[in-house]
Amino acid sequence: MLKLKNVSKFYYNKGVIASGFNKINIEFNMGEFVAIVGESGSGKSTLLNVISGLDSYEEGEMYINGEETSHYREVDFEEYRKKYVSNIFQNFNLVNSYTVYQNIELVLLLNGYKRKEVKTKVLELIDKVGLKKYRKTKVSKLSGGQKQRVAIARALAKDTPIIVADEPTGNLDSKSAKDVIKLLKDISKDKLVIVVTHNFSEIEDIATRIVKMHDGKIVSDKTVVETDKVEENIENNNKNIGFFNMIRLGLRNTFNIIPKFVLIFIVFLFVTVSLLSEYGSMQKDEYEEGKLGVNYFFHDTRDTRIVIKKKDGSAINKEEFDEIRKLDNVDLVIENDIMLDTDVWFQTTDDSYFNMNGTLRNIDSFDGKLDYGRMPEADNEVVYVVDEYDYYFNEKQTEAINKTYYYNGDSSSYSIKVVGVKYKNESVFSNGSGNLIYGSSNLLNKYMKDINRAHSNVIVSINGKNHESYDSPGSNFDIRTSDRVAKGNVYVPESMNYLCKDYDCRWEWLGIKVNNLYFNDRIDLYITNTYNDKNINSLLWINKDSENNGSIFVNPDDFNYLFNKDSYQASVFAKHVNNVDEVSNELDKLGYSTLQIRKTLDNMLGEAVKAIKILKLVVTVVLVVTLFFISYFVIKLILKSRNVYFSTLRILGANAKHIKRILDIELFFDASLAYLAYMIAILLVKYKVIYVKFINNILEYLGMRDYILMYVILIIMSYLISTRYARKIFNKSAMKSYREEV
Repeated sequence: MLKLKNVSKFYYNKGVIASGFNKINIEFNMGEFVAIVGESGSGKSTLLNVISGLDSYEEGEMYINGEETSHYREVDFEEYRKKYVSNIFQNFNLVNSYTVYQNIELVLLLNGYKRKEVKTKVLELIDKVGLKKYRKTKVSKLSGGQKQRVAIARALAKDTPIIVADEPTGNLDSKSAKDVIKLLKDISKDKLVIVVTHNFSEIEDIATRIVKMHDGKIVSDKTVVETDKVEENIENNNKNIGFFNMIRLGLRNTFNIIPKFVLIFIVFLFVTVSLLSEYGSMQKDEYEEGKLGVNYFFHDTRDTRIVIKKKDGSAINKEEFDEIRKLDNVDLVIENDIMLDTDVWFQTTDDSYFNMNGTLRNIDSFDGKLDYGRMPEADNEVVYVVDEYDYYFNEKQTEAINKTYYYNGDSSSYSIKVVGVKYKNESVFSNGSGNLIYGSSNLLNKYMKDINRAHSNVIVSINGKNHESYDSPGSNFDIRTSDRVAKGNVYVPESMNYLCKDYDCRWEWLGIKVNNLYFNDRIDLYITNTYNDKNINSLLWINKDSENNGSIFVNPDDFNYLFNKDSYQASVFAKHVNNVDEVSNELDKLGYSTLQIRKTLDNMLGEAVKAIKILKLVVTVVLVVTLFFISYFVIKLILKSRNVYFSTLRILGANAKHIKRILDIELFFDASLAYLAYMIAILLVKYKVIYVKFINNILEYLGMRDYILMYVILIIMSYLISTRYARKIFNKSAMKSYREEV
């Protein structure tokens, strides 16, 4: 079974070579109960470790079933121990944080037994060694004799052809020693049992062979009892540990020593907080830098804004707007969003010349509380969001709020009244588009035709010739409305008569053609009258000094037909900047072309911003590396007390690769629990159950992808820590690693 030929073992320590044993020649066969005796330092324990594959040898050859082992690597000896050898130690080598059941179960899990196979076998072995009532007791609470019984049960569970015992009774009282020897005798009938002892009298009645060592050499080898020949090519059917068994052990190890778990949990929690805080700060800085950009076409440059139009160029109807509003992460939809980028101006017509300007908003989108006044109740009433240092609506607030304001200061145009005032701050105003005027849908619709007019190319055709119309009161071919003009008719100034036959435009046709980015249309009107300074008041009820004197006047319904169209362009606002891409993708699937305003900004800092981004990337990488080494050195100190545990696993037959996986899983659970704890804290802050300032400051700038990315980095760090630590403890033989830690 086992044969050693001129085998020597040496130890190297600080340049000094010491001999463990020298030129050993011996052979062991199945069915023998071999007692190796000798004084302390004679080399008997060293010989046992070499036989067990726990330690290497420097010269000679050891044969296992006739196979040479001098070329064996550590992984080969691990396989040898798994198949052939079970160990019983003087100091037991049990896992003190495990119960009796778990210690015996451990060797079965490591050797590939399925969970359903384990329970019955473990309970039988516990009963066999007389520890049935202690199966749920942690071995740290057992006596020495009881611990050695657990070690024997564990050796039996492995069911190998060779059992080696190093001073199995050395720490036991006489009664416990007799019980252990009896157990060894019972299991020695069809196995090779090799026992190292300094007290030969304990086993002389059962030993079949006595090997005596002195000064690293065998001085006698005596067969006491001839044994029956036993089949020598015996090995067990142990397999590699399964994935689910690794998970089971990894999870068990996570919690079996609470102080260890708490310390590692705190380390990973520190790493998690550091990573997310730094990354959140980086995202916040990039967000703030992005807001420094400008766009010369859009006034409202909020980073959550998405401008949309249908891919087929048609108008967006009510049902389609309702469908958009139902999308996840959509906060607000603005129809006819051209209002967002168009300033309107109002002024009183009395001598006070109070005025206001801003972009129009639907009152339904107003959020917050008024600082002064009330909410609108009529269509001509508005809420004005203005700077708190505004002259009219701060210093003369009471007077300003009772005024009537006219569109472009024209008393013949639309009028509004300000009934509520809200002063701008970051929560109410954050888009750089100026002041805001909130009114009803009906009020906003009144101005839509004027806004469309301002953004359209208008051509007036008369007597076969085209003339460009400018949106400027009183200019040639400017178009205004009057209820005094019948639908389908048009009044023109006498100054246009030169364009018509016989210098008289009455009874001629006048065409108006409208063209803009989204639609084009035309209407033909009949010139039924011309006006001058003398009859302008009687015909149109307009003073001759009005700035509109000289314009073309049409019926309001005809003007509406030309300019008050359905919505061809709208703006969709996401709930958060991190949702913009997701909302854009959903809109694209619904058939809309999208433009994210945040991607249209011209950042004035240019190269400086790029340099800052590169610097932040470098800082982040340095932080991750620094956190890795800090956490590694701390966790290494915490796990140092576990080196004996990992060495014990190797002694029991687990290879370094599988033990590494168990450690991976343990640290994975530790890291995941720390991350989960922090995520729970984030949710509590988000829903205002608790308030933690530094968490609250980064919440707004982190999305799901960011959290996933940070989790992946944390898990990679835990894996690298495990890898680095495992490389340190597994680069030596099992016995050398164990000896250094005991």
